[in-house]
Amino acid sequence: MAATTIQVSKDLLHDLKSRKMYDKESYEDIIRDLLEDTMELSEQTLADIKKSEADIKAGRVHTLSEVEKRLGL
Repeated sequence: MAATTIQVSKDLLHDLKSRKMYDKESYEDIIRDLLEDTMELSEQTLADIKKSEADIKAGRVHTLSEVEKRLGL
């Protein structure tokens, strides 16, 4: 695999550094994780979103205060 160099702003470099889970984590790993996050809307996820939207439209939802009251919080 051929390596390449990219140029990023100081602000972006700071953002990338702040996303490191551990000191030796490479920027390539961070970028791959970010790209993976944008591709995670699988068919199952999309189906779950549609189901949630249907639940909202049908009124099968509860506010936080309703849940807290029901749980005695």
